[in-house]
Amino acid sequence: MSLRGGDPAEIGGYPLEARLGSGGMGTVFLARTSSGRPVAIKLIHQQFAADDEFRIRFRQEVAAARRVSGAFTAAVVDAAPEADQPWMATAYIEGHTLAQRIATEGPLNGAELRKLAIGLAEALRDIHRVGVVHRDLKPSNVVLSPEGPRVIDFGISRAVDQQTLTMTGRVIGTPPFMSPEQLQAPRGVGPRSDVFSLGTLLVYASTGHGPFDADSPYMTAYQVVHEEPSLGVVPVTLRAVVESCLAKEPEGRPSADELLVLLRDLPADLGGTDTNGAGAGRTRDMITQHHFATPATPAPTVPPTDPLTAPTTAPAGPDTGSTGVPIARRLRRRWRPVVAAAVAVAAIGGGATALKAGGFGGSSGGHKDHSVAVPGAALPLPDGFEPWRKTVLGGRKDIPDELRCVARDDALFCGGGGVVATRIRARDGSRVWTANSPGVPVEGMHLVGATDDTVLGYRFAAQNDPQASPREVVAIDANNGRELWSAPSGGQSQAVTGRSQDALVAGSAVVTVNASNSRFEAREAHSGNVTWTTPFPAGTQCAPVGVGPRLFAMCATNAEVNALEVSHPTLYPVDRASGTLGRPIAVNGPAVPMGVADGRLVLLQEHMEGPALAGYDGVARVDPASRKVTYSRLARTYAGTPGMADGTLYVSGQTGLVTALDPGTGRQRWARQTSVEGASGPVSGAGALYFSSATGRVVALSPYDGKPLWTTDPQADGLTGEQGASPRVTVVGRAVVVAAAKNSLFAFDALKPPKAG
Repeated sequence: MSLRGGDPAEIGGYPLEARLGSGGMGTVFLARTSSGRPVAIKLIHQQFAADDEFRIRFRQEVAAARRVSGAFTAAVVDAAPEADQPWMATAYIEGHTLAQRIATEGPLNGAELRKLAIGLAEALRDIHRVGVVHRDLKPSNVVLSPEGPRVIDFGISRAVDQQTLTMTGRVIGTPPFMSPEQLQAPRGVGPRSDVFSLGTLLVYASTGHGPFDADSPYMTAYQVVHEEPSLGVVPVTLRAVVESCLAKEPEGRPSADELLVLLRDLPADLGGTDTNGAGAGRTRDMITQHHFATPATPAPTVPPTDPLTAPTTAPAGPDTGSTGVPIARRLRRRWRPVVAAAVAVAAIGGGATALKAGGFGGSSGGHKDHSVAVPGAALPLPDGFEPWRKTVLGGRKDIPDELRCVARDDALFCGGGGVVATRIRARDGSRVWTANSPGVPVEGMHLVGATDDTVLGYRFAAQNDPQASPREVVAIDANNGRELWSAPSGGQSQAVTGRSQDALVAGSAVVTVNASNSRFEAREAHSGNVTWTTPFPAGTQCAPVGVGPRLFAMCATNAEVNALEVSHPTLYPVDRASGTLGRPIAVNGPAVPMGVADGRLVLLQEHMEGPALAGYDGVARVDPASRKVTYSRLARTYAGTPGMADGTLYVSGQTGLVTALDPGTGRQRWARQTSVEGASGPVSGAGALYFSSATGRVVALSPYDGKPLWTTDPQADGLTGEQGASPRVTVVGRAVVVAAAKNSLFAFDALKPPKAG
């Protein structure tokens, strides 16, 4: 991934070449030493540099990574944990993570699976020998290098002789791969917690799902503590070893050294499942075109259990694998169900992953009919339509970002990355014209919008052109691609509203923020004539919010904007004809405007954990007429990407769980586990709701109960697990047009989605 605007050119004297990824805690860059050796540099986000708790955690990560640098980890090359903006450089390990490998190619088997198991056991042996417990062993922290698996990211690790730094009210880790003791008593976690996590990893690697998957992180956590693992499709010879790793009590598990002996004695090909097994399943990321058998349900309240009468599983006799190595099946007693109260949603990237909605699981039915009838069957396709796929490169071909599109009749207008805007024929994807942007784009800023005769997009100045405005809104004639006018644009909307939308189309006009972030400017979209200007209220920064025919100004004090803590936003109704601001309406924040339901503006209230966004825990509804604001609490904090369609709120979780919420009461209408991780959406059309990821994977859901109608395979190499992205799907009659990574676009008939490959 190329560097973006605002990224540093170098860190600690190491020139940066590209972004490798970004999380809630920091960003990882690819850089080079003076001798040309590639290194990965983790740079902690600026807002955390002054947070003592984060700084302590980062110092621990650096110390732990230095202690375990070896053949099975990424060696520390350099670090500056005391810098104004702390960073750490490690050897760059080439290869996909285990999560990426399973998502693209499905489960491992045979010699490849055995090699992974032994390599991870060797890594744990070396980590534990120097007195470190990793505590976050999961698929995204295992890199499959040509030399074998490497374990990375010691962001929540600790030395055995240290006190655990556990943030108040939070249990940090990833529930499908956490041990029972990590969920219940994290301060007492030892090396055999990592062995439990390794057992869950081996199940995931061999089946594509975890041994304790459930519909919510809370149920996943409950099953980790209380339930037996699901191992039906794990190869028989590996299953007995995995069972020993997944003993509920730490003393019932082998050490890393003992585990290594057990694994080395397994046959080279590991064999298959027994006759009672279900056969090798495919990971959720490989499931396509399925109708889920049963709807997902909210996590039930964990029932009380009397520790004196709780049932136990009697110990079985010795189990012997095909090599004759006896592997004891340990006694598993059921523990008291305190986990539901102990586990809280967290958001702290860079090694400490939030408790994620949906986990890694999800069941599916086996429906294979690709021509699924949907309510939009009567809608027409564009004349002469055939499925198509295109790539639109802009002025910066080294920055293949993502596009976003709007439809006007049979024309598509798209923009983003190095493309100010382009016109594409919906029937075949052919381009009519393209206007390029020479500079480095801002992440999340795409097309502004379109009127009947004008398209509006963002242009970013080239870095070698200091005379140009850094960011402009550009108007382009929709018919011939000729530039009509441009105006410098401000950029505080992200801080105020949580959305990267500094300009918007309102009828036949476009409303922008001036370059100095001091006033709104409204122009006739085609001519560019200024129809009104309105200064911001004194001492505030504002962003335009358009919801249906209404226009609002959402404002926050300069102090809150500068501190990146907008907790008391104010809404002003805006007269679209004159720009006059109405009486202010105070809102409890932070809050993100979503849309309109029953004539009221709907906002989702953000739940912050320190400086990090943990999700959404409330709904605010603003009546513009009475200026009354009503609030509803959500049943829990929903993490993921929010959206609104047809009067319903949706949150698509990082691991594929889609939840529908009533904007009037905040109650959950339905929840559905999908196979689309990091989906943006929703988009409504052709009788369905569409959610899609940067890989181009799309799921169509029934708006009534969330029943999956169909799911496609990935269409591009892109990141999954992204949060906060704007919707990528555009519907033209019955045609579904999808934007994906690297400026790729593809289109298909909603009744005939792409078949599984």
